[in-house]
Amino acid sequence: MASKRSWDGVIGVMKGTPNWGQRIRYRPNSERHRHLTKFGSFTTAFLNRIRIPSLGWVQCRSISILHPCILQAIGEFCTLPTNELSDSDSCNDAIGHLEESHVDSDGDVTTKTIRRVYQTPVDFTKVNKNLLPTVVLIGRPNVGKSALFNRLIRRREALVYNTPDDHVTRDIREGIAKLGDLRFKVLDSAGLETAASSGSILDRTSGMTASVLARCQFAVFLIDVRAGLHPLDLEVGRWLRKHAPGINLVVAMNKSESLLDGSGSLMAAAAETYRLGFGDPIAISAETGLGMQDLYGSLKPKLEDYMLQVLNNEEGTEETNFREDGSSCELEESKLQLQLAIVGRPNVGKSTLLNTLLQEERVLVGPEAGLTRDSIRAQFEFQGRTIYLVDTAGWLQRTKMEKGPASLSIVQTRKSLMRAHVIALVLDAEEIANSRRSLKHDEVVIARQAVEEGRGLVVVVNKMDLLRGKQLYDKVMEAVPQEIQTIMPQVTGIPIVFISALEGRGHAAVMHQVIDTYEKWCSRLSTARLNRWLRKVMSRHSWKDQAAQPKVKYFTQVKARPPTFVAFVSGKKELSETDIRFLKRSLKEDFDLGGIPIRIMPRSIERKAVNGTSKSGQITNRPSERMFSDKRKVCPVE
Repeated sequence: MASKRSWDGVIGVMKGTPNWGQRIRYRPNSERHRHLTKFGSFTTAFLNRIRIPSLGWVQCRSISILHPCILQAIGEFCTLPTNELSDSDSCNDAIGHLEESHVDSDGDVTTKTIRRVYQTPVDFTKVNKNLLPTVVLIGRPNVGKSALFNRLIRRREALVYNTPDDHVTRDIREGIAKLGDLRFKVLDSAGLETAASSGSILDRTSGMTASVLARCQFAVFLIDVRAGLHPLDLEVGRWLRKHAPGINLVVAMNKSESLLDGSGSLMAAAAETYRLGFGDPIAISAETGLGMQDLYGSLKPKLEDYMLQVLNNEEGTEETNFREDGSSCELEESKLQLQLAIVGRPNVGKSTLLNTLLQEERVLVGPEAGLTRDSIRAQFEFQGRTIYLVDTAGWLQRTKMEKGPASLSIVQTRKSLMRAHVIALVLDAEEIANSRRSLKHDEVVIARQAVEEGRGLVVVVNKMDLLRGKQLYDKVMEAVPQEIQTIMPQVTGIPIVFISALEGRGHAAVMHQVIDTYEKWCSRLSTARLNRWLRKVMSRHSWKDQAAQPKVKYFTQVKARPPTFVAFVSGKKELSETDIRFLKRSLKEDFDLGGIPIRIMPRSIERKAVNGTSKSGQITNRPSERMFSDKRKVCPVE
């Protein structure tokens, strides 16, 4: 039961506003306070009449017929604990902390916090992404886990290919699932085979899946209903009971669209699925979207119970648990800060570098070339900045021999290259020392494509720990910058970092160079500063023919990412490629913009006419001869 409060410090919660959970304080002796005081005695007497002892104060909707001033005055009753209100009360939505103010006889205002219990329904679209539950997709190989992952995140990110005898997915892929109004983290895992030999790729992927299950709360166990209950499904069920005995599990019969023929085969397959011992199965089709509503109905009560427990136990305030502006997880994903793509040839240490940066075994690594097939995306914090990493596959050029998952990996790598802000090109120091050549053809193609697309470029030379002897070590460090500058003279000052990802040396230097390149890539220069710089540059430029050569009159930056400038030119000729290269080099030297591509677009300035004549005395506004069309011709009458 709530105590009566003085109107001198009341805090109301107005449901009529878009963010009705916000706190509004009425200051004493204000115009609003004096206006509300007129209704103070009447409101108190009226509410004493409509009060129900068993339920506490009446619902907010039941008193909505009152005068608006009375509603603002009685907004304090929405701050009662939810256990004193009915379950249908609209004030039972997620509000974690509310303040209550009292004014004593001395005029001092004291404020205390009332902790409120969250109740259903929970709006998952407004929950902080870090608090969302995690659902992992589990099953034997080739049952449709990646297809369901793409269906849940509403994008084709995971590779999907029919390979019964091989694994397409080898790493753990994470995304935000959007199933109706539900939002949760979903993980796509590799197919489980418990009989894999020790040390093999399948054994290592099973170990990664077991470590992921330890931090997941829910799982969807997929089986291929067309093949029936496979012996591997029973082995995976026993494996789950051993490694994740307390996880909440939902059994999904995938590829069930082929059994909807009315013959009862689907019911027979569902009856056989009960042998797993995980409860009632649901029939879905990840390819066509069949049964997504049944999956929604199975997951929603489990996810809501978990979210209520997390939100009620969370020590943070409402602002940290919910976004008051109503922004959802989709809005956060659209405002990405820094996207870093790690590219390179196969077996140069890209996945090892990703694991070193994340400080965890996120992706599969090993001596085998071509282990990574999917472009794995991960997020981590570095010096207070959110960075999104993308580890790409090692296939760079499509050939006739590469088909299936290898060909799809090439396409996905190129897409990741286009979406990234900064590209880290990883080289093998041991290959450079043996071949006496820094960049091979594939790596040159990547570097040039990154520059042409306007992306920042950072070269990372890995496996420096394999270079035995100081002479060979120094030779590689001297040869790589010279060869890169020779191959790509249009971009000067490309940062080069020498590291050993296996030993963990140099990964901090890589991130410092990436952030520095990104800040240059996003830099903007004022027009006044550019034109002061232009006067100095033009004064030291040696023109062969002052009368014939074009002159840059005005210089301004029109966009960033990458920095793009417009040069307004006057003269009979246009700016040559030599002049544009001179301006680019001067910009990089004077404003420290090395290592990023710069674009300059020349535009000519037409000479204005004065009193109808130009400088040369020719009339520029002479009317053109009148042209007649065929429709205006008059046909003679015979």
